[in-house]
Amino acid sequence: MKLLVVILNYRVADLTIECLRSLSSELANVAGSRAVVVDNGSGDDSVERLRQAIMAHGWDAWVELVTLSRNLGFTGGNNRIVRTAMASLDPPQYVLLLNADTLTTADAISRLVRFMDEHPRAGIAGTRLEFADGRPQGSPFRFPSMASEFDRGLGIGVISRWLANRAGSPAKPLTAHEVDWVAGASMIIRREVIDTLGLLDERFFAYFEDTDYCLNARRAGWSTWYVPESLIIHFEGSSSGIGSEKKGRLPAYWFQARRWFFLKNYGAVYAALVDAAFLLGCTLGWLRRTIQRKRNPNPSHFIVDFMSHSVLLTGFKAESGALNQTGRHL
Repeated sequence: MKLLVVILNYRVADLTIECLRSLSSELANVAGSRAVVVDNGSGDDSVERLRQAIMAHGWDAWVELVTLSRNLGFTGGNNRIVRTAMASLDPPQYVLLLNADTLTTADAISRLVRFMDEHPRAGIAGTRLEFADGRPQGSPFRFPSMASEFDRGLGIGVISRWLANRAGSPAKPLTAHEVDWVAGASMIIRREVIDTLGLLDERFFAYFEDTDYCLNARRAGWSTWYVPESLIIHFEGSSSGIGSEKKGRLPAYWFQARRWFFLKNYGAVYAALVDAAFLLGCTLGWLRRTIQRKRNPNPSHFIVDFMSHSVLLTGFKAESGALNQTGRHL
């Protein structure tokens, strides 16, 4: 198999159907490609609606519907399919993790596959992501650090410009470029990378698993690339409610995933320093906004929720309450 596309659905059947509609002509341009839609324990009428749409449009020739009895998160849902595919007699050369809340534009998939074919040391690549109105989204990114976390908490323009070389979201290249990490909303992975690293770490229920995977790929000698010629429209946060334009309260698993990323990859001391830098930045930023009577850009209860999950209060062991612990880890 050339390409396997994995799409997780969680209570967004309408968006998933539109994603498949946009994907149908794209996969026709990539010989040996298939897609799997995973209903990740939605518990609504998603499965029946997806099944009807697939049959009505004749998509069953290239897409399979798999249903899970419970929500295994982004990592567990994707791993369930990738694990089976990699153990098959015809494992895919590439796996594309694609969010259900996306639309592929003309030649987006074929251009991404062509790039991987032409760059054999590229282990992972991500597409250009845009809102429906054409505004750019965050990807690609730099790996988070004490400087980037302090800047993120502070949110003061002059400081952000001073720390520009360490900011989490650098300027977006206009052509294909090697980067630190790309968003898992549209991320293609070479088979040999999966053979080396294993599957996504399921101690991340969702979020930071893409950062973690790209970091471990780099440590294993594989590069990650941003390919802006491949454009995907992303209705960010439609399933999770988390996004740059959504200010609702963040779920516990976001904070737990962030915490585990730093503990796993940099150790307890650095994780504590990063949390301290972020909290210092948040405190200074809050004081400045209070004095200047400016709007708080953070989600509701953000500081309190961050503190409750910080290693400074919870210690240095991975929390297991809301994190999925099954499956193969890196």
